Amino acid sequence: MHAVTARRNWLAIGALTAACALTPSAAMAEWGKPGGSNGEVRQENKQENQSLSSRITFKGAIAGSSDKSGSLAPVGDWTPPACWYEPYSADQFAKDTERGYHMVADDPKQPLYARKSVHDFRNTYKDGKYKNYNRDKADEGSWWVAQRDPDRWMEDAAQKCDREPFWVENGEPVDDPNAVDPEILAGLAYNRIKLPDTHVTLAPEDKTKVNLPTWAWLDKATFKKVSVTAVLNAQGINIEATTTARPVALKLEPGTADAETFPASGECGFNEDGSIGEAWARGKSDRTPPCGIKYLRSSGNGSYDLKATITWEVTWEGTGVPGGRLPDGSFGTTQNVTVEEVQSINR
Repeated sequence: MHAVTARRNWLAIGALTAACALTPSAAMAEWGKPGGSNGEVRQENKQENQSLSSRITFKGAIAGSSDKSGSLAPVGDWTPPACWYEPYSADQFAKDTERGYHMVADDPKQPLYARKSVHDFRNTYKDGKYKNYNRDKADEGSWWVAQRDPDRWMEDAAQKCDREPFWVENGEPVDDPNAVDPEILAGLAYNRIKLPDTHVTLAPEDKTKVNLPTWAWLDKATFKKVSVTAVLNAQGINIEATTTARPVALKLEPGTADAETFPASGECGFNEDGSIGEAWARGKSDRTPPCGIKYLRSSGNGSYDLKATITWEVTWEGTGVPGGRLPDGSFGTTQNVTVEEVQSINR
């Protein structure tokens, strides 16, 4: 079947969700049983009105649980997986396909092409190439189904998984580069890491003076390494991967060309104790801040948008594999800084 038609048929029964895939027996043999949890939050991908939703769960510092949290933006051209394949039993595949079929075919408001698409799709697996969804072979293999990140399903990268569900016998490898393995899980975890708001503590706070060095620092208790673990436990596959992000640098952008940064590059490294910059205290007024800004012009009736961006070094480890590095990520936010002229007194 033509790839575009196949994709349209499968989308018609609502199989746009997130997951991964590999042969059950191969996964167990190569990766074994995963270890324990890593994190304090659990989340399941459950899509309303969708068939065959993903069985991948996430635990740890998951993005989206706070309005002030952010996600890693990869540095470079790499992006986390937007689609993948995961296994389903013959019974589950049959039940969800039938449910999806009737949702569309029995709805008179659905266009004719959509009803025809789900009819053709169902016919292939129930009465055509396959018989009754291979239920008589339920102990011999699994169906492998395309899943897509629900936040990215319109991207070109999500369309790479355009195969209709395919059958894989137990013990046979899944012949597709987008089949699940720990590295794919690590990439999915990367996309869900929650990062703290990069609000920088300033002295003077919020308002400063022209040509007055402004000290900047971050709370080391807030900016520490964070991790998310992705877990898949389905059809005999029991694997997981943990992705960890560690802050390594802060870049300050004053919001105007009329400013100097300390250091001159605007990039402040983390100290040995995990802090960045140095808190201002009395007696330091004649010193140059190790991390900070000096504004050379007043912001007038407005303010400057100071942008603080943290670079995070990202590593991963998975079930039965050593893991390694993933591309660095960054996350930045802006805050308003008012700069006033120094008031002079005429005598």
